[in-house]
Amino acid sequence: MDQTDTAQHAVPQGALDLYDAYAHGLISRRDFFSQLSKYAVGGATVASLAACVMPDYDRQQTGEGDSDISAEMVPYASPDGAGEMMGYLVRPAGVTEPVGGVVVVHENRGLNPHIRDVARRVAAAGYVAFAPDALYPLGGYPGNDDDGRELQSQRESARMVADFMAAADFLRAHEATTEKIGCVGFCFGGAVTNLMAVHQSWLACAVPYYGGWPGTEEAALVEVPLQIHLAGLDDRVNAGWPAHQAGLDAAGADYEVYVYEGANHGFHNDTTARFDADMATLAWSRTLDFFGAHLS
Repeated sequence: MDQTDTAQHAVPQGALDLYDAYAHGLISRRDFFSQLSKYAVGGATVASLAACVMPDYDRQQTGEGDSDISAEMVPYASPDGAGEMMGYLVRPAGVTEPVGGVVVVHENRGLNPHIRDVARRVAAAGYVAFAPDALYPLGGYPGNDDDGRELQSQRESARMVADFMAAADFLRAHEATTEKIGCVGFCFGGAVTNLMAVHQSWLACAVPYYGGWPGTEEAALVEVPLQIHLAGLDDRVNAGWPAHQAGLDAAGADYEVYVYEGANHGFHNDTTARFDADMATLAWSRTLDFFGAHLS
């Protein structure tokens, strides 16, 4: 299935594009603020515009103390005896029988408050959520995205992917879950989710949001049902979709893809100006429906 939806946004697109480049390490912080000045018009300052496009983690929808969920940080083993990892385990409160589980894979800056919030949303929907922190070997998410991004760049990508795959194994073996485990990831986490679908064929489903792609040959190995969410304005990620789609089609893979026209990369993240409430609500409702079909 290939479906397109339409989104709208108010912040100057050029400013959003600059933030996207900065958030993905394509330009420096200095260049970000310097180039942002061209969009500071009509009484806006560079500082106020930067505050608009950068994350504001006071915007959260699912409180950690909500009575319908329980949350804690728990350790799990890194593969091949490489050490201990840590993840945020969130469970529906009062549920006595095992339920499906979902690994929540963070963006390129560690287990920040937004991804914790996504894990809580998953648990509120009735699943056991587990959100690992790839930065744990370096001290964990440092409390801000700039430092988190720098720390994450110091870890080998393959090592991080292995740690997320180990998290899926951990969740599968947990007493609170059935063996039906899915994963959802955003940006870097979307790319990891795509790789998990390649290498962990036992997964019940995978939902990558605007993530990078494995090679075409790897795409032909996918046996896991996929639900793919892409932002219409995300030329950087979308450029790789046709080749990946060709691999999926050649393998007869079970997938559906939704393109949200007018939406920016990161449109699901409600802590930045790239957030689009209508498109995020639609995408998340589709995600939960997909989980319901494959994890129940």
